[in-house]
Formats: sequence, structure tokens, C-alpha cells
Amino acid sequence: MSNKFETVPITELVEADVEWLDGLPFGVIGFAPDAIVTLYNATESGNAGLSPQRVLGKHFFEEVAPCMNNFMVAQRFDDEDVLDDIVPYVLTLRMRPTPVRLRLLKARGCATRFVLIERKATN
Repeated sequence: MSNKFETVPITELVEADVEWLDGLPFGVIGFAPDAIVTLYNATESGNAGLSPQRVLGKHFFEEVAPCMNNFMVAQRFDDEDVLDDIVPYVLTLRMRPTPVRLRLLKARGCATRFVLIERKATN
């Protein structure tokens, strides 16, 4: 299995067990077509300071990350049938502005969509 932010396929994220996802060096948030969070890895929990209990079952763009409820992130999941794009972004909710890279993933025939969050220095 690939553990690279840029190349891990959506199929591996869907099929992976929790231990593997928790060991990834970047945040992984999976959500259903209605944007309800179904997967939240340990890396993202530690980086964001939010426990899985506070995130799982919540609406990602309204309750967890309203700073991503915009045309750059949320709207793309609505507008595009297939999505695999890396976007430079700045997280601002509940923290000082933090530059990150987001990888937005959505595939036909896959009910789970993903936002991957890489918090290391970006160019």
C-alpha cells in the first residue's frame, strides 16, 4: 500500500484498516456523499486537537471544518464527478493561520470522499 500524500489511491484509503490509516504521516478525513464524517485518522486528530468522538457523525463542512465550506473545497465535491487534486490552502478555524496542502479525492462508484491534509512546509 502507498503511504504517500500525493499518490495514495482512493481505493486503498477505502479498503485500509484503521491501524494503517492512523499510521499515515498526514491527516485523513473520509465522509459520505451527505458530508457526514465516517473516517478520521489519528494524525488529523492530533494535529487538529479534535477527538474522533467530536468529529465522527458530524457534517464536515458545517460542523467540523466550516473554513473549507467554500468554492475551493466543498463546492468541488458537489460539482465534479471525479476529483483528485492537490490544493494549497490555509486553515484558519480555531488556530493561527496554518498553511497546508489539501488533497481532494472523489471517485465514481466510491461512496466515501476524502480530504487529506499535509501540514508540513508548503511552497
